[in-house]
Amino acid sequence: MSKGSFSRVTRRPGGLRTPVVVAVAALVPAGLAGWLLWDANADGGQKAPVAAASSASPGGSPASQAPSRQPSASAGQPSASVSSASSAPSGEPSGASPAAADEGPLPDGPLKGKVVLVDPGHNIRNSEHTAEINRSVDIGTGRKECDTTGTSTDAGYAEATFSLDVAHRLRTLLRAQGAKVVFTHDGERPYGPCVDERAAIGNRAHADAAVSVHADGSAVGNRGFHVILPASVKGGRADTSSIAGPSKDLGVRIAGHFVRSTRSAASNYIGGGTGLDTRGDLGGLNLSTVPKVFIECGNMRDPQDAALLTDGAWRQKAAQGIADGITDFLDG
Repeated sequence: MSKGSFSRVTRRPGGLRTPVVVAVAALVPAGLAGWLLWDANADGGQKAPVAAASSASPGGSPASQAPSRQPSASAGQPSASVSSASSAPSGEPSGASPAAADEGPLPDGPLKGKVVLVDPGHNIRNSEHTAEINRSVDIGTGRKECDTTGTSTDAGYAEATFSLDVAHRLRTLLRAQGAKVVFTHDGERPYGPCVDERAAIGNRAHADAAVSVHADGSAVGNRGFHVILPASVKGGRADTSSIAGPSKDLGVRIAGHFVRSTRSAASNYIGGGTGLDTRGDLGGLNLSTVPKVFIECGNMRDPQDAALLTDGAWRQKAAQGIADGITDFLDG
């Protein structure tokens, strides 16, 4: 999400307890230079992976190549392993409804009987409905705009297109594990949904886990991913007391698996190298009654991060990392 909308890119995490960190030999795939951080506060005192504090890109990875100013040929195009529901060309979200896309019998798997809410950040058509998305809605602790347009790369690859593409890939991976996947939208809406409705959709589905997929819009040189956790807030319609702990567990697991899958480093500008940020100003988290996190997969305004975000093969790895984190949380 862009700096001018929901993200506060210079902000330090508020309310996030300082984790007890032990540097151990990296358990991530061979070639990743760095360390794995562990949080002793997660899982009731059991150590869990947080993120890699690596500042070096593995040899041969996209981040070590010359920055790309144009999306790759696969930008917006899912790999062959992704279902046809996600095969819309770049900039043209699929028109299939979330319900239709999730029809059919689910295979037996570790997530059989589980419900996962996937929230593709923003909507590619929001810019056509500025009055609607600028109206304020109740986020429990105050009021904020319904939604924003999100950010984009310098070459014009939109965050909304990115998030919907990764969401499609994520849905395919989770369904293969037996999970029922509910979307907040699938590009079929004229705008939105608003942030309060995004939370309500997950609540109505009684989701066992929920994740909102985004990419950030920060300054050049600010790189890496971070997972946003709900702060413990109570006010108005917001009460995260029952989900703050489980959401942190979910976020820690997603961060750890995201590192393993993508070999990306944790954000160098938010989270103090942990890849985690805690916020109490996001309606999608404040109003959730189910464990929920946001993930900012990278910074679209940095050329090196943009080269990853616009690459279809990397987006598949991003989806895999998120899926593995959710599976670990639900089946752990």
